[in-house]
Amino acid sequence: MTITVDELVAAARAKASRVDFGDEWFREPLGVLVDSINDEAQLSEMGLDMTRRRLTALLVDRLRLRAFQDEHPEVRDLEVIVAAEICGLPRTGSTLLHRLLAASPQLTSTASWECSYPLPFPGEGPDAAERKARAKARMEMFLELSPDFGDLHTVTWDGPEEDVILVDRSFTSMSYDSFYWVPSYGIWLRSYDQSRAYAELREWLQVLQWQDRTREGKQWVLKSPHHLTAAGTVLDAFPECRIVMTHRSPVQAVPSYASMVSTMTAQYSDKADPVLIGQYWRDRFRETLVERFPAVREARPDRFVDVHFKSMLTQPLVEARRVLGELGLTAGPADDAAFEAYLEQNKAERHGSHSYTAESFGLSDDSLARDFAPYVEAYL
Repeated sequence: MTITVDELVAAARAKASRVDFGDEWFREPLGVLVDSINDEAQLSEMGLDMTRRRLTALLVDRLRLRAFQDEHPEVRDLEVIVAAEICGLPRTGSTLLHRLLAASPQLTSTASWECSYPLPFPGEGPDAAERKARAKARMEMFLELSPDFGDLHTVTWDGPEEDVILVDRSFTSMSYDSFYWVPSYGIWLRSYDQSRAYAELREWLQVLQWQDRTREGKQWVLKSPHHLTAAGTVLDAFPECRIVMTHRSPVQAVPSYASMVSTMTAQYSDKADPVLIGQYWRDRFRETLVERFPAVREARPDRFVDVHFKSMLTQPLVEARRVLGELGLTAGPADDAAFEAYLEQNKAERHGSHSYTAESFGLSDDSLARDFAPYVEAYL
């Protein structure tokens, strides 16, 4: 069994009872993704069913977004200010920094439940009770399918979450080669112009901001390693934005992410090869950090803020205050109290640790050190 774009589009239109997607530019990235899934992902029967339902739901959201904008045209006029996109290699302390900064009363961020369900259901009240209940159930199902994932990444249905989940609806997202073995899609993505996807990300932020009036006057702090694939586009799309880049030795970060990807991919396929996964992510991250990223940074060095993993472990409050200052905001007593409260919450949310070795993923410490030497010399 295979998936087709036409099948997905027809299913979404039937489910949404709407036909107008507006500009259908998304068909190209969706087509590349679907071809790669069919040719490479080796999905299980359950994985295929989950994938078909997930891609259909994302298309439904595209239809509903256009309908929402037509019903509330003022949404398109909302000013969205993105203060920061936090990105770096995965497993570099970016989640802790993001959730700390998101606690600041001066900033706002995308919440997990609204990334999954950004548009209100018919008849739903402003408390978004149905969407929150579905998000909670969805998180519980995810952890049931991947019981070790909570040891890799703290999962909460109501806490700050990566905005890349919104970008998923454009089908130009690192989520896909993280959850599926789709190397041809991942390679294609890193050379694709993602500007239209980031224009749509702004539209999604407008929708969320319109629904929650407490966000008025606040700037957004967002986060995902995906943004490394299009750092220049991020800076173009959000002129106020600084890229806050977290740094950790790739010798630790790359195998750690390979371990996470192996866990996620196992939800959809029982044939995923951890060695191929490790080598794929080594190549993709090396391409990004060593070959592509330096030119972006050299062109606009004032738009970057650096944060080191060790500092996030040893002095997270100091780093949060410093980064807030780099964003042009002054940390006051309310910020400090919010940071302290989140650190206490984080202690309660954290679970166990996970074990892995580079060799489990066809890698070695020595080879990773050689591959990423220019990055390490520049930033670590």
